[in-house]
Amino acid sequence: MNRISATAIALGAVIVTPGTGSALEAVSFGTNWVAQPEHGGFYQAVADGTYEACGLNVTIVPGGPQVNNRALMMAGKIDFYMGGDLLRSFAAIEQGVPLITVAAIFQKHPQVILTHPGAAETWEDLKDLRLIISESGFQTFYQWMMNEYGFTEEQREPYTFNPAPFLADEGMAMQGYLSSEPYVIEREGGFVPQAFLIADAGFSTYATTVETMTQTISERPEVVECFVEGSIEGWYNYLYNDPSAGNALIKEANPEMSDDKIAFAIEKMNEYGIVDSGEALESGIGVMTAEKVQDFYDKMVAAGIVEGGLDTSKTFTTEFVGKGHGMDLKP
Repeated sequence: MNRISATAIALGAVIVTPGTGSALEAVSFGTNWVAQPEHGGFYQAVADGTYEACGLNVTIVPGGPQVNNRALMMAGKIDFYMGGDLLRSFAAIEQGVPLITVAAIFQKHPQVILTHPGAAETWEDLKDLRLIISESGFQTFYQWMMNEYGFTEEQREPYTFNPAPFLADEGMAMQGYLSSEPYVIEREGGFVPQAFLIADAGFSTYATTVETMTQTISERPEVVECFVEGSIEGWYNYLYNDPSAGNALIKEANPEMSDDKIAFAIEKMNEYGIVDSGEALESGIGVMTAEKVQDFYDKMVAAGIVEGGLDTSKTFTTEFVGKGHGMDLKP
């Protein structure tokens, strides 16, 4: 198989052009936001020829504020979608949408609660602070925080994605994404914030999942297998080998992404075990278990975020994961 002969960016999508004589199957993968290092393994698999090596011509279609790539997948316009967590997967099955999760790259959700240095020593200490939480966060993980730990609606203040109120008040804590807001705080505030990962407190969803339609699995199982295994390989190479090829494509698709921000994100993903923790330590990147999916679902039901009675086995399959790249291979 020829390696990648050319790459191009068109309308924000990374397009792989196969070498002469290649007979590759075209596959499209929609992400849920603009190109960034949190998508790095997928870009790496494009850049280093991993997808091509098993027969796929992959197009990465970035998301954004005006893009709904999940809807495009459900309409048959793209083949795979990068889900954020399991909540929308639960909702899809409740609504009768034949959508299924086939891999979970992030074993931990990267959502964090940030504090000023020394403002909180433990997760429980956060209850003594005022928390800046967005509306979407309030409707999801903060409902779980109130139910599970006794946080209150009164201590929550709306987050407008402006860190200024947090920077000015040591009595405030603020939601953030592990590789985003801490980076901004360090540079604008001049200090390193404490970061409490909600996954470590029990918010047990997978994240950065790979979703597809059940029809795709039944009609093109070899394509699903190749895409999942290629993505796993890409993530392994991105985190533990040389990520420069993937980073070049990320920066090409998103010129606002800088080298230092990319390096910060990779460092944090490794430091907090976002990809290589839990079951992935034994079974490899992308692995899922029925026990963890059910645990998260039960917590969301208890918090009133989703209704009970869902057969969670319909939301995912482990057919394509758990086959290799256990963390014993980690350098």
